[in-house]
Formats: sequence, structure tokens, C-alpha cells
Amino acid sequence: MSTPEAQGPVIVGLSGGVDSAVAALLLKREGYRVEAMFMKNWEDDDREGFCSAAQDLEDAQAVADVLDICLHRVNFASEYWDQVFSYFLTEYQAGRTPNPDVLCNREIKFGAFLDYALELGAAGIATGHYARIGRAADGWRLREAADQNKDQTYFLYLLAQDQLARSLMPLGDLTKGDVRRLAKEAGFPNHAKRDSTGICFIGERRFRDFLQRYLPAAPGPIEDLEGRWVGEHRGLMYYTLGQRKGLGIGGQSQAEQQPWFVVGKDLSRNALTVAQGHDHPRLLHSALEANQLHWIAGRAPGPAPFSCCGRLRHRQPLQDCLLEVIGKDRCTVRFERAQWAVAPGQSIVFYRKGECLGGAIIQRPLGTDT
Repeated sequence: MSTPEAQGPVIVGLSGGVDSAVAALLLKREGYRVEAMFMKNWEDDDREGFCSAAQDLEDAQAVADVLDICLHRVNFASEYWDQVFSYFLTEYQAGRTPNPDVLCNREIKFGAFLDYALELGAAGIATGHYARIGRAADGWRLREAADQNKDQTYFLYLLAQDQLARSLMPLGDLTKGDVRRLAKEAGFPNHAKRDSTGICFIGERRFRDFLQRYLPAAPGPIEDLEGRWVGEHRGLMYYTLGQRKGLGIGGQSQAEQQPWFVVGKDLSRNALTVAQGHDHPRLLHSALEANQLHWIAGRAPGPAPFSCCGRLRHRQPLQDCLLEVIGKDRCTVRFERAQWAVAPGQSIVFYRKGECLGGAIIQRPLGTDT
């Protein structure tokens, strides 16, 4: 779906933000038949003003009016609960730190939305993601955006060939500054709207308060590496490896005056383990084990083990590593330099020469850097 001659319109996922608005603008300028879709993915009873769904819909409609395009509306809240949120809760309950945006992209934005658009007769969909889709002789490729600070391929590594073949990402060659300038020139009322910083379904509310609605808090001890009590946590689900803020640990007698960091969780005892110092050896690991391995091309990029680069969190500089595939969907990854705070449940995403190859879910760190 690389030319305006494709049969059927392209339906842009119009979120109410400036990125998707400019994506629609660019496609219309290129000659595509453009329609838009506003997706409601969460049934919210928010009374504190953290959720902006109503305002987002108003902004999306205003953009559609400026562009003179049809705006469809659809509710995927049920699909989101079943395919994303239930997994999110299960992972937190198991003491891991999931990344719901990764699953939301595969299951909702490039799953339910794509399927619904095709049912409406669309040739495909478009989004305001900062990434580039290209076609090679042996299939479709996902490449990093020109603006490295905005690149979103980390959140898109679960996409497959059939999804890329029906998708467009017009912002891949632009910077955020370019996007805001184009939006202002087009007369979009949301041209200066700030970017959302919350998890997709939570918005800007306090995460701890939100999570407690669905998972009962179970307070327990915070212990140092010698097993000594240093405080009480509010529930293991609220903490992740490397966390510093919100521990509530005051000054400790016989302890150095360095900040405390989470270095482990013991679910069997409901205990949180902490240590002092950002670069404590318990926070540095030279390798990790991961599963649910996914390749965008549908296959590994070469015989294992092979060298590539990995990214353990969004915007992290790429890290040189050696990847070895174990069985069908497991792998071990060894890094040239020790990695800080390798968190189970998070994604590791693989790259080579600007291309996003795929990724996996971190199961456990290996090789403490001592």
C-alpha cells in the first residue's frame, strides 16, 4: 500500500493529537483518499479530570473538519480489556513490569483498528508514529525514524508482515518541530497541544491509585542485602528494578548516605530488596534471558549466535550485543557493556543498521557485574 492508487481510502487513526493530524494532512497532500477513525479504548469513570477522551474527540473532529474528511468513531474498550489490560494485570501480579503500549499497538492499533478499517473498505491504515516502513525484495521492513529523539520503533516491534503491508507512517522523515510547524500552517487548533505522557489507558493520573482499583495492595518488608528491615513497601506491584523514588526509606543508622534503589523482589515472602548506590553491582548485568521472541520479517536475521544492537527501554542508546536463539521463542542476550536495571516483563528490542528486527520479553537478568 505504497501509492495513492491503492483501492479504497486510507483510514488514519486520529487521536486528537498533533502527530496523527499531520499524518492525515500529508497523506491528503500526496493524493490519497483519506478518512479518519477515533478509537475509544477505555471505558472511564474518571471524575478527577485525568482522562482527556472527550477533549481528544473534540480535537480530532476539529482536525477532520479542517481537512474536510469523514471521522468514524469506534469503541474497542472490550478488545482492549481482553487483549491488553488483562495481561497487564497478570504481569503486575506476578511481580513483573509489563509494557502495555507494545501490546496495544499489535492488538488494537494494528489489529482491531486495521481489521475494522478493512471491513469498511479501506486499503489500509495510517498512524502518527515516528517510524518508517519500507519494502525490500523479501518483505516489509520497519526502520527507525529520522528524529531519533522521537523514534517509536521500540513500541512497534511486535508488528508482522501483514500489518506493515497495510500500514503507512507518514511522519518517519520528520522532526517534531516539522510536525508542529505543518500543523500550525494548516490551521489545526491542536497545533500546540502537548504530547500525552501517561500510559495509553491511564492518562496522567497517579499510577499507584489507578492500579489499586484492580489489584489489592499487600504491604510487606523492605530489606537490605543482609536481610535487615529498612522500611515497609505498599505492594510489590508498585515497584520496579532500579526504582529510587517513593521508597520511603529514611536515614538508617550504620548505613552510608547514598540513595536506595530496588534490586530485587521476593514474591514468596512479599519482600522488597534494596541496596545503596546507582551503580550497585546488583543493578548491573552483562546478559539476560528473554522469551516470546518475535521477528518482524517472520524469521531470524541470520544463523545464531549473531551480533546486533539491543534496546531495553524507550530512547536508550543502542547497546552492542550477541544474541543466541534457544528453541522457537527464547533467547539469551550478552552485552559488550553491563546493563543497568534489567527489569523482567519489559521488552528488549533488536536493531541492525537502522532496522528494527523484532524483540522479546525479558524474563530475568544474568551475569551480575561484580
